[in-house]
Amino acid sequence: MIRASLYKPKSGEIQPGDESLLPAWQANPQSVIWVDLSAVDKIEERKLLRQYFTIDDLALDDCQRERHPPKLEWFDNYFFLLLKGFTAETNSIDYGIVHISFFVSERFLVTRHDGVSASINLVWEHLHDNPGEFQYDPRHLCYRIVRAIIDRYTPVVLNMEETMDNLEEQMLAKPNDVLLGELITYNSQLKKMRRNFSYQATIFAELARTKSVFFNDINRHEFNDAYEQMERLTSLSGLLQELTMDLINGYISVSSHRLNTIMRVLTIATVIVLPLTLLAGIYGMNFENMPELHSRNGYYILLG
Repeated sequence: MIRASLYKPKSGEIQPGDESLLPAWQANPQSVIWVDLSAVDKIEERKLLRQYFTIDDLALDDCQRERHPPKLEWFDNYFFLLLKGFTAETNSIDYGIVHISFFVSERFLVTRHDGVSASINLVWEHLHDNPGEFQYDPRHLCYRIVRAIIDRYTPVVLNMEETMDNLEEQMLAKPNDVLLGELITYNSQLKKMRRNFSYQATIFAELARTKSVFFNDINRHEFNDAYEQMERLTSLSGLLQELTMDLINGYISVSSHRLNTIMRVLTIATVIVLPLTLLAGIYGMNFENMPELHSRNGYYILLG
């Protein structure tokens, strides 16, 4: 699906539509356009981005890859930003990822994603429902989407704190292998999340500190806000991962302690039962010359 939103500064009008708005945008140097590409045929997509926005081929390759780490790349008249957001269905640590690409210049914003992006949909709907609340600047719109992406991270990470507290209580009360499996899963998910957050925090820090004339102080301030939020989430996800590892190690320690206790009981039982088994074995022999049979102290000698 291709949808577009054309902004005409003179009239202040925001005109929604599709790719048919692109010729009008090209004809009016004062206009600004936001084009959103969702699950578009890759050949058609490349043709459109080359024809109207002269996007670099390597950047197109990166944005169309199924797996790629977050990145930021500067070009002559635009920058390319690749981020990872949660899928629309995500509401827990068992999250899905949607790759979101941005091509941002003074006159255009292009967003590209294969799956549904709840963050982009939220900003798109808010823009058209409340146009007076937005500064129709591609860099500002990019920031608004970035904040929407971060805002979807936040509740998932914060809910993990409560989940970890509950797991810790269960671990102390009744440790079992099911809990261990959950902890290992959470540890893996938190590790991936932390790595993703760290990449994106570094990107936002670069955008906040860039000296490019393409960015003004307002843009830098906005992305500094995104950086601070992302840095907090990176730190918190790291702490949660450390807590998960502590619980895993605690489970292993508790299991080892329980095993040692069982082994002590078995050792005591063995010490008691083994001599009795020996005596039973000896006195169960079917021959006449048995210990103690003709010796007053034979029984004690046998026990010794």
